Amino acid sequence: MTTIACRQIAVDVGAHLREPCAVDASVRISWLGQAGFCVSGAGLHLLIDPYLSDHLARKYHGHAFDHVRMMPAPLRPEQAGVVDYVLCTHRHGDHMDPEALPVILETSTGCRLVGPAAERDCICALMDNPQRTILVNDGDVIPLGPSAQVEVLASAHERLLTNEQGEHHFLGYIVQLGSLRIYHCGDCIPYPGLVERLRARRIHVALLPVNGRDAGRSSRGVPGNFTLDEAVDLFVRAEIAVMICHHFGMFRFNTVSTTRIQERIQLLDLGDRVLVPRVGTAYQFVCKDP
Repeated sequence: MTTIACRQIAVDVGAHLREPCAVDASVRISWLGQAGFCVSGAGLHLLIDPYLSDHLARKYHGHAFDHVRMMPAPLRPEQAGVVDYVLCTHRHGDHMDPEALPVILETSTGCRLVGPAAERDCICALMDNPQRTILVNDGDVIPLGPSAQVEVLASAHERLLTNEQGEHHFLGYIVQLGSLRIYHCGDCIPYPGLVERLRARRIHVALLPVNGRDAGRSSRGVPGNFTLDEAVDLFVRAEIAVMICHHFGMFRFNTVSTTRIQERIQLLDLGDRVLVPRVGTAYQFVCKDP
């Protein structure tokens, strides 16, 4: 089993993103709510699936699933001053925020947006300069810096979905910063071969959704994700060192109780390896691999 050291520190993400990322052996991961994370390491600040606006509350006002926030955004888009890359796993508005992303890209003038090639039209519509986009598909490996890269894996948001060109609409990313490898699956459920792909890549930290799925949500156009038990099963079978839960606490119709999550983690005796993140807390990791 891979060994990593982890400590928790208080963080103001807005202040954190005012300064360039230091180049050292540590990687810092901060939850932004829903599936959003700020990941800093190897001299880079990355945002993954940041949902920072109230776009969906306005879009679905008056609907049965009204998308009213249960938690405020911990970061205003205009505070993202020195972001190097934004990685979006798919086009749903809580992962590819059409209001926040243009502001982030305007504020961080050197930032580039990584997203599914299958969603090129949607992505390019967000950009003043298409040269700042990196369009990717399952199997791609993209260098991000001298000691950083991202590998792209397909995700199954209840199903694997491709266009006529074989490009996947739902993606996950293995981000390597220095010697630490982080897997963010976006929205995903178990599918054949995923465990084996992850085990072969010796993932240190997995960021996995735990809000589950059911026929009621799916029938209203809200496909689901891993249940907590499915996420833990993937984490254990893929021999991942640490798991951070996400995709809870944002929308009342699409969440799971943090008390239930914590009780289940304790029952499984995984309290030191499966983390329930809190906004305002960063998890700082140092890889102990030889």
